Amino acid sequence: MKSFDLSLYLVLDPDLCAGIGMVETARRAVAGGATMVQLRDKHAGTAGMIETGRALKQALDGTGARLVVNDDVEAAITIGADGLHIGQEDMDAATARAMIGPDMILGLSVETAALAAAVDPDLVDYTGVGPVFATPTKADHKQPIGFDGLAKLVAVSPVPSVAIGGLKAEHVAEVFAAGASGLAVVSAICGMPDPEAATRRIAAEIRKARA
Repeated sequence: MKSFDLSLYLVLDPDLCAGIGMVETARRAVAGGATMVQLRDKHAGTAGMIETGRALKQALDGTGARLVVNDDVEAAITIGADGLHIGQEDMDAATARAMIGPDMILGLSVETAALAAAVDPDLVDYTGVGPVFATPTKADHKQPIGFDGLAKLVAVSPVPSVAIGGLKAEHVAEVFAAGASGLAVVSAICGMPDPEAATRRIAAEIRKARA
């Protein structure tokens, strides 16, 4: 059985993290309570992803936090990442699962109730649901769905869901009230002067929401 905790899911952004770098941002965020870390870098190329991913894997070793690679199957396999996350335009879930094997975590982005309901739980382990709000960290995102939309998509997803899109500490209660298993954050941690303190604030809100 794959064990992973979606509650505080950090998506790394190379531009926002430029000050201290993605690896150091991830290390501090995990110290503050991040449970999953996704390496997302659209411009690095596979070699660059592998280099950063290996450094991340080493930094997260022994913490219990899971390392997920966005889009790049070859990088995910080479790094020995815990998971792969794909979007609807990247490849289909069956192809991804065939390439990564049965043991790696597979996440899939869904933006509509139809896509969420169509997820095959034999292939996909969790859904990334959103965007809840418009966000500058992903210029090509779909129409924001808000918390009502989030609740509808979470309700029809056959696997646990993580909410994404412009989310910050003040949104935690509504994310969990909508039935999501956690929230994915980018700018609420990446680029903050103190990523560990920023993560601790979100983690504290999660504890309150789950109490």
